[in-house]
Amino acid sequence: METPLHRETNPPQPIKAVHPFWYKLKQNQMTWVGIGILAFIVLCSLLAPVLTSYDPTQIDISQKFQAPSLHHWFGTDEVGRDILTRILYGARISLGVGITVIIIASIIGILIGTVSGYFGGLLDLIIMRIMDMVMAFPTLILAMALAAALGPSLQNAMLAIAIVKIPVYVRLARGESLVIKEKLFVKSAESFGINPWRIIVKHIVPNSVSPVIIQATLDVGDAILMIATLGFLGLGAQPPTPEWGAMISIGWKYLLDYWWYPAFPGLFLFLSAGSLNLIGDGIRDILDPKAGR
Repeated sequence: METPLHRETNPPQPIKAVHPFWYKLKQNQMTWVGIGILAFIVLCSLLAPVLTSYDPTQIDISQKFQAPSLHHWFGTDEVGRDILTRILYGARISLGVGITVIIIASIIGILIGTVSGYFGGLLDLIIMRIMDMVMAFPTLILAMALAAALGPSLQNAMLAIAIVKIPVYVRLARGESLVIKEKLFVKSAESFGINPWRIIVKHIVPNSVSPVIIQATLDVGDAILMIATLGFLGLGAQPPTPEWGAMISIGWKYLLDYWWYPAFPGLFLFLSAGSLNLIGDGIRDILDPKAGR
């Protein structure tokens, strides 16, 4: 007869540890909604040559102002270009430019901010007064002024937006640096005579990026809207570039008679900015320990 002593026992299975980031991400349903919408738009833009056979810049006057149909799902514009095609190709510009601008602004901002916060003194005073001067103006108004001064083009619009966004990241990185440089591991590194620049790169910057990442994810949607606004005002991408803001700028004039012209680019602009804001809110809730309390 089998006794408990002779019975085979299965060894306990190790419990797989779940990283807190992924655990919290799974719990945030709205973040997944944002990821799904953004992934759909990005995928459609990448597959634009497969999804549509039209050229986004080819003019066909005989097809102008065609209503949405099986041949032109989103209709055509004033010179016969397929609006769906221009939206798909325009997603590459609007999303790509918005993400690129924020990456550039955040990298420059965190480098300047960590140097300013770590060294302090006169250097910190000069840097922060310059940042205060930039932040004294409304962001969009200053971007418009810079874009107008530099000349209407997509590259100049990107530069203008990056300039007005940098101070936000400088202040965030500086604030974190002021706290981190007082930590024991930084003081220990200093006591061993390690080069200050090495301390900044190895210790200050890596421990200062968390709030910058949170702010960057929230700012991408804002940057896309700013690019669209400058395009709407004629200060961004120039015709015939298929950029959403430029399309809305021309299309709103025909809103009453040809509603589809400005409506569909505006819808995609809304969905992109909204999805990025949902993703940014989710990442903030995950990375910010004070969120949700």
